[in-house]
Amino acid sequence: MELADLRREYTKNGLDEGTMPEGPLPLFEDWIKTAAEADLPEPNAMVLATVNTEGRPFTRTVLLKQMDARGLVFYTNFESRKAKHIEDNPRVSLLFLWLGLERQVSVNGRAQRVPTAESLKYFVTRPFGSRLGAWSSPQSRVITSRSLLEAKLEEMKRKFRGGEVPLPSYWGGYRVVPESFEFWQGRQNRLHDRFLYTRGGDGTWTRDRLAP
Repeated sequence: MELADLRREYTKNGLDEGTMPEGPLPLFEDWIKTAAEADLPEPNAMVLATVNTEGRPFTRTVLLKQMDARGLVFYTNFESRKAKHIEDNPRVSLLFLWLGLERQVSVNGRAQRVPTAESLKYFVTRPFGSRLGAWSSPQSRVITSRSLLEAKLEEMKRKFRGGEVPLPSYWGGYRVVPESFEFWQGRQNRLHDRFLYTRGGDGTWTRDRLAP
């Protein structure tokens, strides 16, 4: 297989500057809703990029669980590698990729912990197994075998067999407060549409078209 020969034309849609909103959130909400209605797998999946104290970038996929004018929220173990990076350097980048729609959105901003009450409100909505999983995995630490995870899960099943699973003190949410959104729509001949929304110090947004 020759990777250089793998190519396709993007012909589904375009971005019309005249119909785009003043701020990015309405368009972002529309795009993620369209991705969900198109039955794309994990439409709320996003690649989270963080940087460690040595300036080395790391990426992983997490799930967007809430969004509003304040920002975009995901949940994790506060002892994980990503969380440690964020505590040292809250500047992060998010990437949503919906290949079935020939679209992607990148978001840059600062991550901050959400209040414990907000994390608890979400935690109790998680499936029972997912709540147990939060207690069972020492996220990002080296383990010798999967059997250790399975044994810990069985222990948590016994401990919380009554059904009430409390919020772990080391688990909760981060809200990414956006400073920019870039919308990318595939077009023919690699002349893609790109629009960058940038938040000013007064909270207003400016919009610029970028060359593909």
